[in-house]
Amino acid sequence: MKRLILAAFALTTAAGVFAQGTVFFANRISVTGTQPGLTTHIWGPSSTAPSLALLGFGSTDTTTRTPGTTPINFANFGMTMVGQPGGLSASTTLIQLLAVNAPSAALMPESSLVPDGQVATFRTQTSTAGGIVPLTDTLNTITSQGNFATFEMVAWDDSSGQYSTWVQASSAWMSGEIAAGKSGLFQVSAIGGGLNTPPNLNDIQDFNSFNLYYVPEPTSFALVGLGAAALLIFRRRK
Repeated sequence: MKRLILAAFALTTAAGVFAQGTVFFANRISVTGTQPGLTTHIWGPSSTAPSLALLGFGSTDTTTRTPGTTPINFANFGMTMVGQPGGLSASTTLIQLLAVNAPSAALMPESSLVPDGQVATFRTQTSTAGGIVPLTDTLNTITSQGNFATFEMVAWDDSSGQYSTWVQASSAWMSGEIAAGKSGLFQVSAIGGGLNTPPNLNDIQDFNSFNLYYVPEPTSFALVGLGAAALLIFRRRK
């Protein structure tokens, strides 16, 4: 009987070690105890420069930023928050976390991250535009009760209904078919699961706002290259 109890305990312990991790997936978080509040925003493409990508502390954000940096006014670049009138639809703009376990507080390379957890949408109220519909996100590849994990948010336009996953969307984005964007890498400690409460995504400095944008078509790059080559030939002849 004692052996059976020890075996059951060992199996339970092993399951706990390899259980799925959890985080609270949101970019509008109220102050709770010692946890600071956080508000960042996700914006649609620029109406004047669709390939423009901005990443940083927004002028309408309420989280920490590196001292000396200037807030970005995304609206000055012809951008509208996701869910605002005239902008990308809150219900058809999708967002997900890319993630990987990290052995220390150092960020892991972006190439090691994989899509994980649920695909979320955005809030529909004008007052909360640019905000994710919050959820407790269960992560298949991240160890519960772990010390660190590296994350990145990815968001994309699925108004066509053809790109329900980031694998599909990232390919279409690189082909110039849809707008998408990334938050940049950030680290989260004390991953939830088991006895741990799912942590907020605000135990980092410079939790950034970002926008969706279009990757220029390959022909655009080719034209730029041809123009540069023609200029170089012209200068040599001159």
